[in-house]
Amino acid sequence: MSTAIAAPVDQLLYTPKEAAVVLRFGRSTVYELMAEGALKYVKRGRSRRIRRSDLEAFVNALEPQPN
Repeated sequence: MSTAIAAPVDQLLYTPKEAAVVLRFGRSTVYELMAEGALKYVKRGRSRRIRRSDLEAFVNALEPQPN
């Protein structure tokens, strides 16, 4: 059973798990997007974090699907 993570609105950096909740994607999908370069991230040691501005840029770049 999983527990939802409530991310504060003013949060600057997100873990991949928090980003998945915000984007409503699976955690593995977020890691795949990071690996292919579609979603930018910063790395400090072994930790990866995604800037709020990079999440917004990713969403703004998504193309709507035709009906």
